[in-house]
Amino acid sequence: MKRASFIDIGTNTALLLVADLDPATNRIVPVFHKQTIVRLGRNVDEQKIIDQAAMQRLIQCMLDFRALSKDHGARKIVATGTSALRDAKNRMEIIDEVVRATGVVIKTLSGEEEAVMTFTGAVAGMEHTPERFTVIDIGGGSTEISTGDATAVEESVSLDIGSVRLTERFFSALPPSEEEFLAAKEVVDRMLTENLEPFFAGREHVFGVAGTLTTIASVVSGLEAFDPLKIHGYRLRYEQVRDLLNEFSSSSLERIMERGVPEGRADVITMGTLILHQFMRLLGVDEITVSIQGLRFGLALRELMEMREEEEDETPAEAAEENGEEPAGE
Repeated sequence: MKRASFIDIGTNTALLLVADLDPATNRIVPVFHKQTIVRLGRNVDEQKIIDQAAMQRLIQCMLDFRALSKDHGARKIVATGTSALRDAKNRMEIIDEVVRATGVVIKTLSGEEEAVMTFTGAVAGMEHTPERFTVIDIGGGSTEISTGDATAVEESVSLDIGSVRLTERFFSALPPSEEEFLAAKEVVDRMLTENLEPFFAGREHVFGVAGTLTTIASVVSGLEAFDPLKIHGYRLRYEQVRDLLNEFSSSSLERIMERGVPEGRADVITMGTLILHQFMRLLGVDEITVSIQGLRFGLALRELMEMREEEEDETPAEAAEENGEEPAGE
């Protein structure tokens, strides 16, 4: 069985998934997960540059992820970058430095590619997928929304409204002033209103992925520590999001962390909650099903299927050589 690792490098967080593909069901079999707060996109919205400190944090993270991939038997590493790398004028310099320092090659995804991979990954392995559904991914730099069915994405959009981007742009402190909060809300509303029309048909079944959604679900469910098994499939109601936004928008950083939001996410969760709340309100979504999966699961499904097809096309001698064995005799 082929095993590979998949890395999603976002504006705030880098995520690692080591996985197999079950040959009988074509389902992803997770072997190992890890997430690291890198904050690659710090000040990228304003300066359009990834600074040296952020690059060093990324390099250290990739060294860690590469070692973990090797320890867990991954034969291939697939690493992708999203909003922060898309926006950074010096992205090729950053990618080149990471390759030299770690050997990990990063491919920058377009917003459309990110949306499609996230849509596929959000429901990978789920049974009884709705006939039509929508997926929202609130990231640090951007928000992706997609709709379709289990076979294909029909509509997708990537919006430059993310929790890190808008926090840096609008909030000078926590809690934000009323003027700062309303200014941020106005931008979120405008971006969503201009782009939501194609997604009304899929609003009955909505899945939410990424750190904002999983963190909110963890807080409202009262978990003392994040438990992915309890969060995956959690049904998050509009009223819960509304009440949490009211609380966060008047809370200090210390108070937000006391509520169980981890360091590295606590300073941007108010904005992430605002984006989610406005999405649900404007689209008329009563409930969102939280998925701990996302982009890296979509990547895993695509890449592992390709690896399996390549394996099926190999001759016995090629397979033996790849596995470090002596080719079998005639």
